[in-house]
Amino acid sequence: MDSVGVAAAAAPDAGPGPAWQSKCPWGAPNTTSISCSLADVMSEQLAKELQLEEENAAFPEVVAVAEGPFITGENIDTSSDLMLAQMLQMEFDREYDAQLRREEKKINGDSKVSISFENYRKVHPYDSDSSEDEVDWQDTRHDPYRADKPTTTPRRGFIGKGKDITTKHDEVVCGRKNTARMENFAPEFQVGDGIGMDLKLSNQVFNALKQHAYSEERRSARLHEKKEHSTAEKAVDPKTRLLLYKMVNAGMLETITGCISTGKESVVFHAYGGKSATEDKVIPPECAIKVFKTTLNEFKNRDKYIKDDYRFKDRFSKLNPRKIIRMWAEKEMHNLTRMQNAGIPCPQVVILKKHVLVMSFIGKDQIPAPKLKDVTLGSEDMKKAYYQTLNMMQQLYRECNLVHADLSEYNMLWHDGKVWLIDVSQSVEPTHPHGLEFLFRDCRNVAQFFQKGGVAEALNERELFNAVSGLNITADNEVDFQAEIEALEKMNEDHVQNHGKKLSTFSSDGDPPIYDE
Repeated sequence: MDSVGVAAAAAPDAGPGPAWQSKCPWGAPNTTSISCSLADVMSEQLAKELQLEEENAAFPEVVAVAEGPFITGENIDTSSDLMLAQMLQMEFDREYDAQLRREEKKINGDSKVSISFENYRKVHPYDSDSSEDEVDWQDTRHDPYRADKPTTTPRRGFIGKGKDITTKHDEVVCGRKNTARMENFAPEFQVGDGIGMDLKLSNQVFNALKQHAYSEERRSARLHEKKEHSTAEKAVDPKTRLLLYKMVNAGMLETITGCISTGKESVVFHAYGGKSATEDKVIPPECAIKVFKTTLNEFKNRDKYIKDDYRFKDRFSKLNPRKIIRMWAEKEMHNLTRMQNAGIPCPQVVILKKHVLVMSFIGKDQIPAPKLKDVTLGSEDMKKAYYQTLNMMQQLYRECNLVHADLSEYNMLWHDGKVWLIDVSQSVEPTHPHGLEFLFRDCRNVAQFFQKGGVAEALNERELFNAVSGLNITADNEVDFQAEIEALEKMNEDHVQNHGKKLSTFSSDGDPPIYDE
């Protein structure tokens, strides 16, 4: 007998059919059998197709209504009563959670302090894969880190009614408005996220911050201008750098090696000399570039050296201090020229460009000559240096008609066995209203230095003053001596003002003035 006949004969005696053959899961099973070959019974593809057909016919409502991740899988067996019960329970839990959210919204309202029924929910937000079912248990509407714009006050000046009225002078409203106004400060002034933190600033604090922000903005502008238009310590501003570049490009300077000295009023650089454009002017092999600082702080107390100097009195302008700095450099150039013509050892002037003065270098191989205070001299050399200094002071006063006004061991160099004078930008003529006072101060500095150096022949300050100036002031003490000096300066100033006479000019250097007692 073939397989078909065997299956047909066994069909009437077969027991109940499988559950997937019934129309309803709770109904009686259908005993109707389908005749098929043994190969069809062993085919898995045919079994899957028959199962899908029976499921679609038996559960059409469940497939159309059920949502969520529980029936989307391929391996979910919806024929199980347990699975159906779990699906129904999940739908009930979702409706329950939705009711809890409505209760939270009703209770919290617009309050800053909110409550949550998170612990009573049936389905936790992160258990669901659906974005529609996710609920953030933190109420971000009242998040203190979220920026909240301040409420605007209407034209009538208040909002609300009765006891809940709020005017424009309310502390909270004004505090939030002041916090929002901080955003208008300069970008350099860091204010932070005050709005996001719901910061409330009082009027007093806001006004103080506003004034400080404006002060910082003006200070920043001044610092920027100072950086762009003034020289700094061991550095030069762009305009000065351009002047130095032009000198190098013109061949006047071969190269600029670096800074060799810094002071209150200038910075000195070393450079190697180049070739001059004219044959009559010789540039030394090594040069010193003196750049006068364009910062005005160091010149506030030094204008008396220029405004009372009759050579610059007509050109002095208190309203344009930057011109004073150029005049300061010009003044040193003219004073060095006078000293060089008189044969006094000093740097040789090469060229002057605005506030940059190029001179010959006192030293060798980029090493500047030491100052008189830094060098150790024997007794003979110290005695020799003293007489050289005395001779130069007399030449400076009588032949150059100048007073150094800042002469000390700091402004005298020792090079090639002799003393060299430098830094004569503040030098004035004896006709200056304070010229004799400056000379007496120079004599005190020189006398004290050489007396400490062990020079027995060194004169005291009063004797040195008479020896240099040629005056014969016979005072027993220093107070009376200075009083006579001030009287002579007053007489000379009155004489010059009455007669309008300038005793010396740059073109012709006359004899020193004569003071009659």
